[in-house]
Amino acid sequence: MSAAGLALGYGADLAFGDPHRGHPVAGFGRVALALERRLYAPSRARGALHAGVLVGGSALAGHGLSRLIGRRAALALLTWTALGGRSLRREAAGIAGQLRRDDLDGARRALTALAGRDPASLDDAGIARAVVESVAENTSDAVVGTLLYGALLGPAGVAAYRAANTLDAMVGHRSPRYAEFGWAAARLDDVLGWPAARAGAVLTALCARERGGAWRVLRRDGASHPSPNAGRMEAAFAGALGLRLGGPLAYDGIVELRPALGDGRAPQARDIGRANRLSSRVGAAALAASIALRRLR
Repeated sequence: MSAAGLALGYGADLAFGDPHRGHPVAGFGRVALALERRLYAPSRARGALHAGVLVGGSALAGHGLSRLIGRRAALALLTWTALGGRSLRREAAGIAGQLRRDDLDGARRALTALAGRDPASLDDAGIARAVVESVAENTSDAVVGTLLYGALLGPAGVAAYRAANTLDAMVGHRSPRYAEFGWAAARLDDVLGWPAARAGAVLTALCARERGGAWRVLRRDGASHPSPNAGRMEAAFAGALGLRLGGPLAYDGIVELRPALGDGRAPQARDIGRANRLSSRVGAAALAASIALRRLR
């Protein structure tokens, strides 16, 4: 039943994308903000309590939903709302279209839906690079991780994993406000994302038309990224697509120089479509692997 639930949820995401109304992630965000207003202090202990209540509560909600409507239906529903693969590729394709039309300002505005970096100073190549990197990272976070935790832990696992990933996006970044309060959320997301990133990188190399390049860059550059997880997927995508990712970027006005991943050319608008197609293949492979894993348990 769990395998069928995963397949149904994946198919719903392919067919419909994210729910247009009443998205559970939006509801989770409102609850997280309300709890933050009550608990916030520049304290790791307060942040750990915030993350524990929200992620643990999400796991309990996922378990309760499976008791209410059945495990297969609950897993299908939660997988659909957690995946986000179609929406990711749609947003990326939209930015690629704006770049092809020389609408740089529009592409910069649209980039904020995919990446948290400052877009104001990015040129065409910088935006294309940001989109390809976001497609790579989110293929792991939003697709491979969701399917993996659904296979291993069912509805409660999907709910808890998606909650941790969302909470990291909300409070896990290194701003003055969240440097201490968001520490626990960021570390929890790193831990939960560790197996998904590595499984996703392996699947990326297996799905690549240039498998040798993907394996080579993954082994050589995957660990050089400051994130313990994002670098694996970005390196695998860079090698698979023959691109060079990494380099300078800015978050909240703070400039950061990321190490280079890959040794190909800089990304262009047309490479966003190639990244989307690779992401689709990785998602399908992740579904097949997750179903096989579930049936072995």
